Amino acid sequence: MTKTYDLAKAMFADWGVDTEAALAALSGVPISVHCWQGDDVGGFERKSGTSGGGIQATGNHPGRARTPDELRADLDFAFAQIPGKHRLNLHACYMDTDQTPDRDQIEYEHFTPWVDWAKGKGLGLDFNPTFFAHAKADENLTLSHPDPGIRDFWVEHGRRCREIAARIGGALGSPVVNNIWVPDGSKDTPVDRMAARQRLEASLDVMLAQPFPQDQLIDAVESKLFGIGVESMTVGSHEFYLGYAIRKGTALCLDMGHFHPTESVADKLSAVALSVGRLLLHVSRPVRWDSDHVVLQNDDLLAMAQELVFAGLLPRTHIGLDFFDATISRTAAWVIGVRNMQKALLRAFLLPQARLKALEAGLDFTARLVLTEEARDLPFAAVWAEHCARADVPMGEALLTGLERYQASVAGRG
Repeated sequence: MTKTYDLAKAMFADWGVDTEAALAALSGVPISVHCWQGDDVGGFERKSGTSGGGIQATGNHPGRARTPDELRADLDFAFAQIPGKHRLNLHACYMDTDQTPDRDQIEYEHFTPWVDWAKGKGLGLDFNPTFFAHAKADENLTLSHPDPGIRDFWVEHGRRCREIAARIGGALGSPVVNNIWVPDGSKDTPVDRMAARQRLEASLDVMLAQPFPQDQLIDAVESKLFGIGVESMTVGSHEFYLGYAIRKGTALCLDMGHFHPTESVADKLSAVALSVGRLLLHVSRPVRWDSDHVVLQNDDLLAMAQELVFAGLLPRTHIGLDFFDATISRTAAWVIGVRNMQKALLRAFLLPQARLKALEAGLDFTARLVLTEEARDLPFAAVWAEHCARADVPMGEALLTGLERYQASVAGRG
């Protein structure tokens, strides 16, 4: 331990906070790193796809991963800059195979290189069906499409993704969160919202009919406020999926960019947790709605982390990142985002939680405010530095130098 950390430890102890307990708690929180930041949500299907679903990465920074091997190399570097053991979140379009299966033909074997890589690195995997960037999603309609043939295509895709995710979970000995998000909606004002939502519900019911052990697969459903091309109505709204998760027992995904800019996702956590057993978070930074910027230590992130810790929700919450920024180094974006999520959690662990709650319960809001504001001056950075030192990962100038050196090594990718 460094002298700086020793001093910080003593200062936190004066507030009744155990820094060693905080560091241990942080070490036990895995974060699922999203593969799609590394190549601008392109994927590696060998069949031609189309854009769509409101998914768009902006920028053209050099060094985008072009193959699964390049993406894994980028991830290896990024994970080496991040304290702790984490997870990788795969989309179905990131298969690693020379075959050319359509979405309704994918199988576990198309992802075994990812499983072998994860097993060798001691990482967990999560999974997502890919309901966008495909000719049969051109109308921004998939599971709610009026054409039963198109619905059946996407139901089969989702069914196969669940099978693949369960097999991955079994192979790695860690349950895979399989998150379902569809872009379905209407650009202009619809006249029959009920029919679309009834079709979506019926499709989900068929897709989720086969049971799998919870130690292999955890199903999650994700809402959205609106998207490009579906500005007037999103079929899978927050209310739709909240009700579905409660009725069907799935996990509920809350994406920080999928709500109105004035809504606090942190505030929603305790509300939905009373009715939903498991939660999935997609941590993002919406500058203008769902713009998916790299996560910063802003008020939204700090509030989210504090709510997770103070409400005791971490044991049943799966944390994943979801942003894609092609204006900066893609590997640096991963590193910055994960480390900021960790820093936010650490700051929450280092707050005098019991004392703050006691003041609030006693209606002493003056002391609560004083304590909350004074706590901002505590030496959180010294504890974070100790966490990085114990994990042997760089900080400050050393981190920047390493990120720049790696970026220079991949900048020549065409």
